[in-house]
Amino acid sequence: MSQPPPPPNQPPQGGFGAPQEPGYGYPQQPPTPPPGQQGYGYPQAPGQPPQTPPPPPSAPPAPPQTPPQGAGGYGYPEQPAHGQPTQGGPSPYASGQQPYGQPQYGQQPYGQPQFGQPQYGQPPQAQYPGGPGPGGPGGSGRSKQRMAIIVSAVVAVALIIGGGIWFATGDDDGGGSEAKGKDKQSSQGASSGTTGGGDKPAKAVDAKLLNKIPMPKVSDQVTVEGMWTTDDTFVKAGVYKIVGYPLSGGDPKWTIPLDGAVCWSSDHLTKDGLTTVLYQEAKPSAKDKYPSCTEVGLLDLKNGKMLWHRNVKEGDEKIRFDEVTIGGGTVAAGGTSGGAAWSTSGQALWKPKSGEQCSDDGYAGGEDKLVAVRRCGDYDNPQIQVQTLNPKTGAVKSAYKVSQGIDYVHVASTDPLVIGLDAGDSTGSAVSDFLSIDDSAKTGKVLGKIGTENGKYDAKCESTNVEGCRKIAISKSANTLFLGSEDRTDSSAATANEVVAFDLKTGKPVGKTDGVKGAALTPLGLDEDGSVLAYQESTWETGGAVWRIDPKSYAKTKLLQNPVASHEMEQKFSPSYSEIIYSGEHLYMSDVYASKPSGTYDQDDPLAIVFGAS
Repeated sequence: MSQPPPPPNQPPQGGFGAPQEPGYGYPQQPPTPPPGQQGYGYPQAPGQPPQTPPPPPSAPPAPPQTPPQGAGGYGYPEQPAHGQPTQGGPSPYASGQQPYGQPQYGQQPYGQPQFGQPQYGQPPQAQYPGGPGPGGPGGSGRSKQRMAIIVSAVVAVALIIGGGIWFATGDDDGGGSEAKGKDKQSSQGASSGTTGGGDKPAKAVDAKLLNKIPMPKVSDQVTVEGMWTTDDTFVKAGVYKIVGYPLSGGDPKWTIPLDGAVCWSSDHLTKDGLTTVLYQEAKPSAKDKYPSCTEVGLLDLKNGKMLWHRNVKEGDEKIRFDEVTIGGGTVAAGGTSGGAAWSTSGQALWKPKSGEQCSDDGYAGGEDKLVAVRRCGDYDNPQIQVQTLNPKTGAVKSAYKVSQGIDYVHVASTDPLVIGLDAGDSTGSAVSDFLSIDDSAKTGKVLGKIGTENGKYDAKCESTNVEGCRKIAISKSANTLFLGSEDRTDSSAATANEVVAFDLKTGKPVGKTDGVKGAALTPLGLDEDGSVLAYQESTWETGGAVWRIDPKSYAKTKLLQNPVASHEMEQKFSPSYSEIIYSGEHLYMSDVYASKPSGTYDQDDPLAIVFGAS
């Protein structure tokens, strides 16, 4: 795949806001990004052509412009209104917890080994019996550039036993844990590594390749981010258009033309089939090779129509946005110039105002909720708040103040509210910690912290955008975050990895699901029943597969098995960078860039593929 376009120029220094006391989420040391790397999804910059090497791990791109001076505020009658800078803000100590980055009582400071721990760079101990250990990637061809992490086996075991969990493991090489369902492609062993839940045989769909959408012919890289499914249509963003296909393949059913290339697409799809996209105001031309991302469109995917499109002007210039979402019946777009919102009927709800001290980096949506990430002060030392809004008015219902020293905040879920922070991750995933936030009161409070431990647990967020975290699943009913452990594909381990469940209220691991031998298992999200969906990567020996994980018993059932004959094509789509949806016994996989082939090896690369029985 291709590397995303380069970032905009660096902004001038300066701004508002004095440093405040570090609190939860504050890094020990600011992360040092590799020079020249940018995260997937980062917007193009005028006057700079996109690059096309394979995408590296994401790293923090260039900063936004310094907000203009003056009084801010959208001026809503409800208090406090969204858009008004909150002076003082909720204390980072409001949760009653020690601030992140400072040792708890009786603990050594973060990053310093306790007595009996290995020094930095030595093989880490397993956090739970049978968990990822020294056999993980680091010296192999499939290494994900994980750095060695510091963890005390004694403390970890005490933590897990104290939480009432003890994980047993098996060495059977049929996938270790519980695999339910034997099929023609693979054979799995009996359960021995879960807490509760028994195995019930279930027949997986023996899938075949149903559809292969060819890569559009382009002379330069074009963003085609966006993929959804409805009851009867598979929808994929193309070059200057959104296209609807029959679920199992065939000619397009309908096409929605766009004035320019897609810049960002919301993952959220309402019950009525509505979603939203951000796209460029025009196609590239000799006069303007890189048009700005100014147009927000509301799409009706059930009927294949654009209901409306809007932009916001400041003087004679259109305001540029970085991302867009839909939540609680409101379409909201944010970026370095601030945020704007519209009702689904197209009525303007708020927009950036000249002279604001603060601006909205972006928004996260959902069925009933809308959450803003609001930035105030100097870019080099910003004060960021995560605000749960009234979607209809923009009034702030709850605000959690992220400690200064954190440059970007990601919202992994709005209900429950879970945010991701990068407080020193070195893997390129753009997230080192997930925080579960109680936003039921005006002052948000941290409930639990879950660390990715420099790649011990695998997740990926966009480097600068609010939404777009991948490789995770969050269950509201079970109050649990699911993460895949590091990939041990090239080791002799019985399973390539595990999917580990963490309690959002405590941050502690409460269960795990063993993966399979030779292929990592990656959480994709939840199905309609609230079970976790996980994708098993393809190998030379077998095609990929989709599994369902019970969010309470952690037992897994294979739902779909892809053919080994298509494994080479399937491997072109990565869970870290590609779009993957499992719906209606079909697996949909697509690229987010249309690129010109660079050699004979990628001449036949598809834009999207569909697997299923029929």
